[in-house]
Amino acid sequence: MDTQTIEGRLRDHITKIVPLDDEEFAFVFRHFSVKRYRKHQFLVQEGDFVKYHYFVVTGLLKLVYTDESGKQYIVSFAMEDWWESDFYAYYTQTKATMSLECLEDTIVLCLLLEDYKKLCDDLQKMERFFLEKANFGFIGSQRRIISWLTSNTKERYEQLLKRYPGLIQRVPKSLIAAYLGVSRETLSRLAR
Repeated sequence: MDTQTIEGRLRDHITKIVPLDDEEFAFVFRHFSVKRYRKHQFLVQEGDFVKYHYFVVTGLLKLVYTDESGKQYIVSFAMEDWWESDFYAYYTQTKATMSLECLEDTIVLCLLLEDYKKLCDDLQKMERFFLEKANFGFIGSQRRIISWLTSNTKERYEQLLKRYPGLIQRVPKSLIAAYLGVSRETLSRLAR
């Protein structure tokens, strides 16, 4: 994928929320770097300092938390037009408590914290854009927590199918099961 196409994806994504003229977008794009990763490569590993907030241009990522016993919990998936990182570590400039791994070959746009702050300080439209994206992220997190508290496994699976139908086709069933907190066998019974 060429740089012009990558620029177009970001511009389309941003202008769904805030309009940008050519000069404003050129200013915005200068603050990002393009990185390409292969399937199974890590963008962030637990214990690393988190340099970037990632915008997924193409591909698919999983954000994973591993507890002290080694059990892994899938916190989220991120596909095209999604933003992902270990946000706590990114904003506090501390070491990651989660890992971010590619499930497919992936192209991301990377934004350093200092560039994020500069965009927000220098272009009010971008501050509004990032606030909108953060708000939608908070809403998504709250919906997932409420689903965990109030829904059974079958209902959570059906909600996932409804909200993200394209995701189910791209993610192995074992990872969907881990995301839902069930065994692969339980998921197979639900999927019938």
